[in-house]
Amino acid sequence: MKNTTLKILFLFLGTTLSAQKFTKEEKKLIQSGDAKTMMKVIQITDEKELKILKSVSTDVDTKDELLPVLAERMFLSMRDPANPGIGIAAPQVGINKNLIWVQRFDKEGEPFELYLNPKIVWRSALLRKGMEGCLSIPDIDGDVLRNYTIKLTYLDKNGKFHEEMIEGFTAVVFQHETDHLNGILFTDRMKEQEKMDVSKVSGEMNLFLEKKLRRQ
Repeated sequence: MKNTTLKILFLFLGTTLSAQKFTKEEKKLIQSGDAKTMMKVIQITDEKELKILKSVSTDVDTKDELLPVLAERMFLSMRDPANPGIGIAAPQVGINKNLIWVQRFDKEGEPFELYLNPKIVWRSALLRKGMEGCLSIPDIDGDVLRNYTIKLTYLDKNGKFHEEMIEGFTAVVFQHETDHLNGILFTDRMKEQEKMDVSKVSGEMNLFLEKKLRRQ
């Protein structure tokens, strides 16, 4: 218990110390509209935008005065009536910072929630296969294997540290969005999984294990 507490404390301190201010270009982009104006969702079809989507993001400073504006504008972009989504990561609006919105299908009312500097620190061996698409990848979708359960650490908008176990489809959304923070697209996952050796869990349509279990 003591070791676990120390690990969480070190993770929190590391996240705090590694946080970076927005760059001059990022500030200009965030301030290109007010909190009631959505931002452009960038696309893989544009070479410059693809470079942003494939870059690894850095932790955000939770006390930055532009953070609330960015968060609100990201939310509006995600809920664009013309092309609504269930999650979005800051790189998708051109900002390489660790910030995501996720719809919590595992909570009453299925609310949208904001997560700062999220990190997946544990993944289950059990995998779930399901169809995915992306606001930044037009006209493409496909089946992706994701861990059925994850442990997530993150900061809320007040800078408070949290640790949470998440499973099912909501865990899939978190994995999709945190992948964006590491420059990974769901199409990258599809490609790397082409040669994965998985076996179905008996009696389940969409649940798999990467390695077959030996009979006891």
